[in-house]
Amino acid sequence: MQPRHRKNPPARLPDLWLMTDERVADAALLAAAARLPKGGGGIVFRHYRTDPAARRALFEALRRIALRRRLLLLLAGPVRMAAAWRADGAHGRDPKRATRPLLRSRPAHDAREVLAACGADLCFLSPLFPTRSHPSAPALGRVRFAALARRVEAPVMALGGVRAAHRGMLYGIGAQGWAAIDGLVDR
Repeated sequence: MQPRHRKNPPARLPDLWLMTDERVADAALLAAAARLPKGGGGIVFRHYRTDPAARRALFEALRRIALRRRLLLLLAGPVRMAAAWRADGAHGRDPKRATRPLLRSRPAHDAREVLAACGADLCFLSPLFPTRSHPSAPALGRVRFAALARRVEAPVMALGGVRAAHRGMLYGIGAQGWAAIDGLVDR
């Protein structure tokens, strides 16, 4: 499916994504980003509760790694901020358009959010399995994940308790790739 918000979308979306999280030390996060496959990975920068100056500094450090390793870097938050920060795209529910073409990703956790993800370039569907980052969130499990993934128009990335050992199973339940925090970060 052709992304709808970019004039020059990447030829192929990465099938491996690192999600950032404040629980992870900056050094461990930067090391995980540097291990993503060159030209074949992506980063979704969240860090919502981080002090604005520290958030921007960490984003710029990840941006340098992303440029050097040809990774996609999405900023979670307002589309205009993603454009101003020179991210490759925006992650979230902001319906606004940017001043320049950006890749758009959406999170989805249930049928309502899957429907709302219509028009996104990719969808992070979660949590597939129980996860430490959202311990109280009920896991979708394979069957429910597959049912929801079939309803998404865009490529689906599995998120939530996913590790490299799950790769073979993911394609069978409708995921084109996967994203992780703990599954990619050495602590």
